[in-house]
Amino acid sequence: MKKMNVESFNLDHTKVVAPYVRLAGEKTGAKGDTIRKYDIRFKQPNKEHMDMPGLHSLEHMMAEHSRNHSEDIVDIGPMGCQTGFYLSVINHDDYEDVLRILENTLEDVIEADEVPACNEVQCGWAASHSLEGAKELAREMLEKKDQWRQVFADEAI
Repeated sequence: MKKMNVESFNLDHTKVVAPYVRLAGEKTGAKGDTIRKYDIRFKQPNKEHMDMPGLHSLEHMMAEHSRNHSEDIVDIGPMGCQTGFYLSVINHDDYEDVLRILENTLEDVIEADEVPACNEVQCGWAASHSLEGAKELAREMLEKKDQWRQVFADEAI
């Protein structure tokens, strides 16, 4: 296959085993800051996906709650394929800490009693949310946290 400009387009999605958390790329800016992007895969590509209302609520909740666990969060956003999220951090190269941030954030989601910014003023599609859907996705991901380090089936953990 031709090498693509987008890192994830060069990933063989038939070889990965979700759920996992992998470093998908890093860029260093002119002033020396380094941004690292993590692929947080909740669902097995081309086999399953997250339903949009749950994914949308999980996006709001992870974006809000992750910043309670790290000042290094630049952004967290969903993949268009609805199988995961990208997490970007600045000047932070501790993979184990990224896993801790994710775990704590997902625990916050499970404990939450509302979806932040779930209204027409703060959200572009406020009608498409599911608190329970987000909680279920968080529970499923946390139940398999011992698998997060393994991206490919043939890798040893």
